[in-house]
Amino acid sequence: MVTADQCEGESGMSADVPGDAARPSRAGRNLPAALAVGLLLGAGIVAALLTYRHLFIGIVAAAAALSTLELAGALRRGAGVRLALFPVLLGGQAIIWLSWPYGLPAVLVAFAITTLGCLVWRVRLGVEGYLRDVTASVFTTAYVSVFAAFGAMLVAPPDGGFRALCFMIGVVASDTGGYASGSLFGRHPMAPRVSPNKSWEGFAGSLVSGVVGGVLSVGLLLGGPWWTGALFGLAVVCSSTIGDLMESLIKRDLDLKDMGTLLPGHGGLMDRMDSLLPSAVVAWSTLSWLLPG
Repeated sequence: MVTADQCEGESGMSADVPGDAARPSRAGRNLPAALAVGLLLGAGIVAALLTYRHLFIGIVAAAAALSTLELAGALRRGAGVRLALFPVLLGGQAIIWLSWPYGLPAVLVAFAITTLGCLVWRVRLGVEGYLRDVTASVFTTAYVSVFAAFGAMLVAPPDGGFRALCFMIGVVASDTGGYASGSLFGRHPMAPRVSPNKSWEGFAGSLVSGVVGGVLSVGLLLGGPWWTGALFGLAVVCSSTIGDLMESLIKRDLDLKDMGTLLPGHGGLMDRMDSLLPSAVVAWSTLSWLLPG
């Protein structure tokens, strides 16, 4: 699950603002490698959705497991946090795989059992840092696996492959439009203390491209009216932006540049999941409300 901001360091909807000439450009990453990896992964996801849509659940589950490992490593390096990794990984997979046939009730039950498992598993390491580690374990489960489960649930209806495609198109359109607009016109920082390169001009570009992408994808793939696609695109743009800012906050709090080094030109997988995870929740909720399956 990789978005179109693959050539960027934190977000695809920003540009260097005046006075920041000394700050390294995020485009300093290996752009050819970033594009190649992004296109390869994107092609695999689209192929899965257009052939046997339930393969997407396996992709989501694998991405969640790898992202959990990356976040666990980042928390350990940056803050000395020791996740209850076994229950977090096992419970996370149960949350995602049970979400497709059984829906939200199964997600809630699996999350509750995983939380209990974290409480019990961490006992073996003693008192020191117990509350900190359990809290981080429950947060990781919710942030990665529960959010990812909403992406898996997108493919449950008969038209689920197209719903998941609308979700991917919405996030990619938001990131791509924001990157282009922010690079060309970015002047006013959106959140200078969190993500100094993110600009309001980039956010405006995300809004335009995201809404257009929503109108076209929902209209052509799901047969929804234009206003449905516009609301969907708007919601995904907002969730993508919030998700990117959230991960930037986490990395700054941990004093890390990237969550990992798994993807050439990208950093870690979590660095590409930042906008996708909250957007999966918003996409599923919006489409379930506007276009019940």
